[in-house]
Amino acid sequence: MEYSAHGRYVIEQQNNILLVDAHGPFNEVTAEKYHQDIKQLTEQMSGEPWGSLITFRGNSVFTPDAEQQLRETTQYRQKKGMIAIAVVILNSAYADMQQMQLQRIYHDCQIEFHVFSDRESATDWLNGFIEQAILLKNKQRKTARVN
Repeated sequence: MEYSAHGRYVIEQQNNILLVDAHGPFNEVTAEKYHQDIKQLTEQMSGEPWGSLITFRGNSVFTPDAEQQLRETTQYRQKKGMIAIAVVILNSAYADMQQMQLQRIYHDCQIEFHVFSDRESATDWLNGFIEQAILLKNKQRKTARVN
């Protein structure tokens, strides 16, 4: 039996932020396609710390299989230098459930994340977090050169 994809997304890179605009709900077929697309884009982002800003529109809940796939995708992104995730949930009747699912995934992956109600606040937080990480990394490089 073949399953069709449920949910859609757009991914783009802006400097050291990977922007994802997602419309759910999501099943494993969509989650697997997302994982493959993420793998391609994150290859270009290795080197400096970076983050993801994910906007979920509508009732973007995950099937159990899709939730597991998102956990694996998050771990892959971490290996490629992702240090934080900002999530925005818009127009969802199930925002609490979505937030619980994302909390479970991101806590399991031990990655810094916050949930916001607007993109501007999410972008400000994520940019600040990444800037601090880059400053710390540069300071460590300088200290290593001195020693």
